[in-house]
Amino acid sequence: MTDFSLIETLRWQPGDGFIRLRLHLARLSRSARRLGFPQPIEAAAKLEDAVAGSAGPLRIRLTFDAQGRIEVTSAAFVPLAPETVWTARIAETRLDSSDRLLRHKTTRRAVYETARAEYAPDEADEVILLNERGEVCEGTITSVVLDDGTGMLRTPPISCGLLAGVLRTELICARKARVGRLTLADLDAGTLYIGNSLRGLIRANLVRS
Repeated sequence: MTDFSLIETLRWQPGDGFIRLRLHLARLSRSARRLGFPQPIEAAAKLEDAVAGSAGPLRIRLTFDAQGRIEVTSAAFVPLAPETVWTARIAETRLDSSDRLLRHKTTRRAVYETARAEYAPDEADEVILLNERGEVCEGTITSVVLDDGTGMLRTPPISCGLLAGVLRTELICARKARVGRLTLADLDAGTLYIGNSLRGLIRANLVRS
């Protein structure tokens, strides 16, 4: 029996509705198909029900299990200021590039929680994980994006062992980013960004201890 659920975390804005809704639903459907879950045909309706009558920005979390059950929770959301810079650090914990479940957003998050626990909240806003080959993969809640000065952002391929993030997908589809393997040396030489669909792209300062 499957011991995990699929997750989508979305941002809802008054007047704009759900941000990147089409990409979120497409990812949920694709993951359900590849993992043998039923199709989440009621997901869009459940999301709309969750925000009915809301007046302020919301963080919406949808879970979908192998039996087809959908749960949606909401919480008030405060966007980051545009000039925000996060402190990022590198985890000792490693991802396994052969674990194909890492390509899907699920409730199985032990490896990310272990990596996050390596640093106190005041030491790092985000912690970046590498794989067994030392290639850069992703943050515990974000995709990694690098400005390497070529005019197009670069983000690791999912074959390195990482989630196909919705913001990452949007950047690639809009030809603002290309897929390419990254090393720590690359991060040191370029301008680092991390981000997700909820918070957008965030400038990051990588601290190497």
